[in-house]
Amino acid sequence: MTSTTEPSKGETPTAEQDLSGIFINRELSWLDFNARVLHEATDERTPLLERLRFLSIFTSNLDEFFMKRVGGLKRQIAANVTALTPDGMTASQQMQGIRRACFPMLIEQARIYRSAIVPALKEHGIALLDWKHLSESEVRFAERYFFQNVFPILTPMAVDPGHPFPYLSNLSLSLGVKMHHPRLDDQLFARVKVPDMLPGWLPLPNSPGGELRFVRLLDVIRYNLDALFPGMEVLSVTPFRVTRNADIERDEEDAEDLLELIAQELRERRFERIVRLEHDRSADPWTVHFLMNELQLAKQDVYELNGELDYTGMGQICDLDRPELRYSTWMPALPQRLKDEDADIFSIIRSGDLMVHHPFESFSESVEKFIRNAANDPKVLAIKITLYRIGDSRSLMDSLIGAAEQGKQVVCLVELKARFDEQRNIFWAQQLERAGVHVVYGIVGLKTHTKLSLVIRHEDDGIRAYTHIGTGNYNIQTARLYTDIGLFTCREEMTSELVELFHYLTGHSLKVDYDTLLVAPVNMRERFTAMIEREIEHQQAGRPAGIVAKMNSLEDRRIVEVLSRASQAGVPIKLIVRGFCCLRPQVPGLTENIEIMSVIGRFLEHSRIFHFRNGAENEADGEFFIGSADWMYRNLNRRVELIAPVVDATCRQRLWEILQMLLADQRQAWDMNADGTYTQRQPANDDEAIGIHERLMQMARRAADRVGLTLDSDNQA
Repeated sequence: MTSTTEPSKGETPTAEQDLSGIFINRELSWLDFNARVLHEATDERTPLLERLRFLSIFTSNLDEFFMKRVGGLKRQIAANVTALTPDGMTASQQMQGIRRACFPMLIEQARIYRSAIVPALKEHGIALLDWKHLSESEVRFAERYFFQNVFPILTPMAVDPGHPFPYLSNLSLSLGVKMHHPRLDDQLFARVKVPDMLPGWLPLPNSPGGELRFVRLLDVIRYNLDALFPGMEVLSVTPFRVTRNADIERDEEDAEDLLELIAQELRERRFERIVRLEHDRSADPWTVHFLMNELQLAKQDVYELNGELDYTGMGQICDLDRPELRYSTWMPALPQRLKDEDADIFSIIRSGDLMVHHPFESFSESVEKFIRNAANDPKVLAIKITLYRIGDSRSLMDSLIGAAEQGKQVVCLVELKARFDEQRNIFWAQQLERAGVHVVYGIVGLKTHTKLSLVIRHEDDGIRAYTHIGTGNYNIQTARLYTDIGLFTCREEMTSELVELFHYLTGHSLKVDYDTLLVAPVNMRERFTAMIEREIEHQQAGRPAGIVAKMNSLEDRRIVEVLSRASQAGVPIKLIVRGFCCLRPQVPGLTENIEIMSVIGRFLEHSRIFHFRNGAENEADGEFFIGSADWMYRNLNRRVELIAPVVDATCRQRLWEILQMLLADQRQAWDMNADGTYTQRQPANDDEAIGIHERLMQMARRAADRVGLTLDSDNQA
């Protein structure tokens, strides 16, 4: 694994680039972000079942972190990589820091669950029970369920000279059983996997008071294990869970078939080394030691938990039909200019650029409508689209397939290397190919991360191109949960370059002279750097200057360095960075003019918006850009990314309002301190207690009510 904070090829770090005083370790900053996610479960202002869901999100985030980041660090250690991060840490030191940071959060997660959420659920008639708290009739019910539904599909796997240690699937929940054979002196071991095709919690018959009562499937199995091992004495039972490395190196240069290479990677990933073993506090020491030996794990790879081993199985509880304990149902509004479903969307775009803001405005009635109308429009000659995380966007896929079947030229760049979405993307790539869609897999050595579609249409005055440029994926599921911006335009200065960008993606074009667009890895780094340096020039010349930038993550060391120089020149910089941020603000003499905040809440902040004042007297008259890239080394150097200017005055004003609302938020915002820690803002009054997401939903409702728009019931969040 190569560090994502390494300099570009040919770049030699200089004394001026010593960032140790302002650079925060990426891994530890990410863990800080996940701590902010965990805080949503602590915050009593969050609806109760959503608090439980945030415990699940925290665990899911941490699982992915161990698979990707810890797996990569362990690979570095094994390869004796000695390079230091910009903040001066080795891979081993980072591993130690990760462990120190994780334990307090895991303790807090267990405390929130046991001491706050479970009792509060009980008060609302939802009981999550340990086996010992079941009534006699409930025990009999659970035992019947076990023998009828669970016992037949269990496969106990013994370990002895005739039975090798069994394969453990990634993130699987298991029971380690220590037992004694009546005619042998040795202690024996067997593993029983908890079936992941069954619900993690068994609903019990309702109590007379109508209480909803549940018991863990794990406990149902655990307390009926004697049936699996008749004649044996079960000495102890240890629930445990394993995490495998997902940081696999690939050689695309020598691959004859990228699809087969990725499919092979998926097969190999199933058997990658285990990087983490989790067990509960009741674990038998002999069993833990046995597992460590068999899995070749060190003590620092083992995590003892005081709560649930896997909170990601809480979905069935979080989804209970208790609307008073969940976020209110949100149905995205129809974009006002698209309210007439019979109107020609291409005429609407021709009349002026159109911007949509998801999930507050409907994805299905804007983005999917754009592709759907293009597929059915006889004037459309071609549709080109990049697909990164497709998910189950069947409506979109059906439109593309339908367009190909009508004889239109349809080109889809499907990114097979989108981590953890490879299998789904392979499936859709094959479906599209069978329908006659031209499917390509991008450029060797680069991930295609840009979110872009292009429609070529024959009109009375000739060929015209229409485009949608987004900050989020063409994925109906994430469009309900992530905040993203989409821009529709037919401006020739942009679409002409997008045509050539697709030539770059599908052919062997080496175009480098993009004048309007910022394209990575071609010119994006240089353009961003030049715009930051231009703000320095404005500030030094006494002209208005300033930067407001919103993104998911920030860690590119060269961007950090030029931002620091801008701060030292007096340029006011406000950064909205939802996830990890490696730049330390408010450091005297270095970053004292930089403010950094993070917004966490109901929706995942995913949009990338960049504003450069560029000497404008009115800040809103500055330059605006949106697109797919964060300020990270991988985005600027190792991915195909697109950042596009927003020219339309109405769209620019709307982006400015979104940025100002985010900066002013007092409910969901966290401020980064000079030491790298975060402090959550506290509202001073009832108005400030309304968070940015609720505020934007209210605005969308009011806008819909004013013009009598219905809401999009097919796209509920």
